[in-house]
Amino acid sequence: MRCIRWFVGLFLLLPALALAAGTASAPFRIGVAPHSSARVIIEMYQPLRLYLEQVLKRPVEIVTAPDFTEFARRGVAQTYDIAITTGHQARLLQTDARYLPLLTYQADFKAVALVAADSPYREPKDLAGSSVIGLSASSLVTLWGQHWLLRNSVANATLRYVSASDSVAQLLLKGEGSAGFMSLANFQNLPPPVRAQLRLLAESLPMAGRVYLLNARHAKQREPILDALWAFAETAQAKQYFARHQLGGYRPLEPRELIALEPYANEVRTVLRQGN
Repeated sequence: MRCIRWFVGLFLLLPALALAAGTASAPFRIGVAPHSSARVIIEMYQPLRLYLEQVLKRPVEIVTAPDFTEFARRGVAQTYDIAITTGHQARLLQTDARYLPLLTYQADFKAVALVAADSPYREPKDLAGSSVIGLSASSLVTLWGQHWLLRNSVANATLRYVSASDSVAQLLLKGEGSAGFMSLANFQNLPPPVRAQLRLLAESLPMAGRVYLLNARHAKQREPILDALWAFAETAQAKQYFARHQLGGYRPLEPRELIALEPYANEVRTVLRQGN
């Protein structure tokens, strides 16, 4: 019954969405945080792009950024119509740029510390004095990793930033870093031969993962767009996407989930002020 209500509701709301979109030639921009390469991200979100093009009656683009810091900077500058990013940046965009949280994925989001399977690194203390690999300075997995190093009193570890999780994996396998940080989902989505050569050293508690947020300039269309996302979740293409990437589907976002990540959001503010 819920599925039927979604489709009926969406059918009734299509004229309102089309009217809101008008004949605007500017594409509706969905910004996805650079958790993987641009090619992979664009491919992952093609079903959503095509679906929303039909609903909005206007072109839809999937865009990303070179790194998480630049993604946050562009988000604050109102570049995106919808932003899809990890919880700490979602909190930043909510509080500092008036984006409206919509939903998130059912699967837990966790950060992990990885090492090469045949490496001598067995405990955090083994990483002392080594080079550790993360994503940009404002990535949630990198920030978690820095806190993890501090909690475990890992001395003199240097952090190297790269652009995508698959790059972290390749550098570890080449011996160009002792450990690397990425999300558990991205680790699970690595090609099996690559994944088999890596070993989990640590795993975080669950955190708010990729959150969908709507730019406040579309506030009047929040409910129709949210209904469209729920309807998309019932399509075969969406279910294939959820299954392939072990996301489980969409779920409502609890307000406290983003509030809990305010300390991490504040670290992103610091990075942006420093111009990194």
